[in-house]
Amino acid sequence: MVLLLVGIFMAMAFYEVTILSREKLWRELAAFSLLWIMALGLSLLLTLGVPLPSPTDGIVYIINKTGELFK
Repeated sequence: MVLLLVGIFMAMAFYEVTILSREKLWRELAAFSLLWIMALGLSLLLTLGVPLPSPTDGIVYIINKTGELFK
């Protein structure tokens, strides 16, 4: 399953990188690369069964701490 995931991500990267580099869109290529690496990492962790924290918990924590500052 991991090999299939990596293969699909590599195909996506190859397709996008060739287009962006051919058109010399370097900023877009940098942004794509950063998002692509983060998505690959998250997908690999999920595929390997690593328990990940809920993003909602982090958002609630930030909102609660911000609310305490303005009381």
